[in-house]
Amino acid sequence: MLKTFRAWLKGSHLEWIDDVPTLGEQQISVHVTLLENELVLDKKARGRRMAEILEKLALSESMADVDPVMWQQETRQDRSLPGR
Repeated sequence: MLKTFRAWLKGSHLEWIDDVPTLGEQQISVHVTLLENELVLDKKARGRRMAEILEKLALSESMADVDPVMWQQETRQDRSLPGR
């Protein structure tokens, strides 16, 4: 059974995050998949970009012809309550 261990790659060394494999000093073959690290992204830049997108969406008036009350009534799925 294959086991997965989480680690940080620092230069050419792995730093274990959670469980640490008990391998001793033996040399084993591994496969490393690099995942996108969202922590590296600048949170302020992401927030500004999101605000720009939402502003463009608001200016586009793409939902101007939608009646919010009718939309809610069509979308909402009421069910009969048990025992009533």
